[in-house]
Amino acid sequence: MSTFDDGTELEFFDEPETLEAPGRQRRRIRPPRPGGPRRPAPPPPGAVALARLAGLVALAIAVVVGLVFWVGSCQGKSKHDEYASYMNELRPIAQSSAAAGTAFANALGSAQLTLTGLQSKLELWSRQEQQDYDDALRLRAPGPLQAAHQEALATFQLRAIGLTGLANELAQAGSSPGSEVASALAQQAQMLTASDIVWANLFHLPATQTLTSLGVKGVIAPPSQIVTNSDVISARSFGIVYARVKSTNTGGKVTGLHGSELNSTEAVTGSTTKQLSPSSPTTVTVAPNLVFKVTFTNAGDFQEVKVPVTLTVSVFGKIVLTKKTRVPSVLKGKTATASFGNLELPNSAFGANATVHVEVGKVPGEKNLANNSASYPVFFSLSGG
Repeated sequence: MSTFDDGTELEFFDEPETLEAPGRQRRRIRPPRPGGPRRPAPPPPGAVALARLAGLVALAIAVVVGLVFWVGSCQGKSKHDEYASYMNELRPIAQSSAAAGTAFANALGSAQLTLTGLQSKLELWSRQEQQDYDDALRLRAPGPLQAAHQEALATFQLRAIGLTGLANELAQAGSSPGSEVASALAQQAQMLTASDIVWANLFHLPATQTLTSLGVKGVIAPPSQIVTNSDVISARSFGIVYARVKSTNTGGKVTGLHGSELNSTEAVTGSTTKQLSPSSPTTVTVAPNLVFKVTFTNAGDFQEVKVPVTLTVSVFGKIVLTKKTRVPSVLKGKTATASFGNLELPNSAFGANATVHVEVGKVPGEKNLANNSASYPVFFSLSGG
């Protein structure tokens, strides 16, 4: 305590402690714990189990997606194999059925064909078509191709019926006029044409469309056509064939007038044509495109088939070249031409007189051969002199 001169006494009071602002707490700093930095707080209960569950769910989703793709690919492969197996089994049956048409056309062009022989062949082909039907009946077509498969079966049935009908018409022909027999044969043959239509439009086309719509790639429906040339089964063609086969009895002996008559022989080099003469030499220019053309006429009363024609070249009596061919068919009174090209003449044929000899071969039943052949003297020269 201090005393001033005026007698006034001053007192000094102790200062109060500093007060912090109301509502604000003092932050207390704790000393660091011994043993290093503080560890993170542990996860709340159940968090680990939840994370594991989420991982398992993601894995399951991935497995399911993989299975979906795997099953889809397996189903696609299984579908392809199913359709491919069916078509592969049907293909040889379709080819066997169509082969009867080729055999039929070849038989009609055979020079040794007889009426009874043709009838027997038709019955054989009909049985083959029935066998093709039975084989196809045992196939298991995929569901979407069931309707088309029924049309394939109908195709084989039509062919069997048509061939049997042709055989029966020949058996019943007897003394009927040839024109009537030919007309009846043509009507029966329409079954064969109808079978091709059924196969093409009711089996092949729908089957192809089904394969495309289902996305089946690499599988092709087989074709099957028994009539490749409609003229073969026309009434006109049947009339010609019937007249020819009727002239041959069961023993193979041919009756009636048959034969060929040689008309001319020409040497053609490019645009130059020279007709050979049997009485005087003809100069023939030799070039890679040299062709001899032999023209003859069917002088008989019947169609002739597979007529043989032969050309030979000889020098001083020695044959140096021989060529042979066959003319498939010549109607009565009509002419035909046999051509001989790719001639490889030896050097001895040049600069010397040569002889070209042509001969139209004998056909069954032919008796007069005097007008079937001729010999022509020629002088071969190289192109350009």
